[in-house]
Amino acid sequence: MPRVVMYVSGFCPYCTMAEKLLRTKGVEEIEKIRVDLRPEQRAEMMQRTGRRTVPQIYIGQIHVGGYDDLSMLDRQGKLARLLAG
Repeated sequence: MPRVVMYVSGFCPYCTMAEKLLRTKGVEEIEKIRVDLRPEQRAEMMQRTGRRTVPQIYIGQIHVGGYDDLSMLDRQGKLARLLAG
């Protein structure tokens, strides 16, 4: 399974929903980067993704986007393939 990285903040319901969805798909390890605690991490996230909101999710080297993007991939049947590598 590819590495999953999620830029998150402390209180973010969409971050929680994204994590729950990934867990239901068998993801056991999620690297969380807290942008609310480290401003330089938010700057890095914005530079990498072009977005300001959390979560921002990477599966392997692929930027999935936020929770809405993740759930859309799941509804289209593409998330399982992406997680399979």
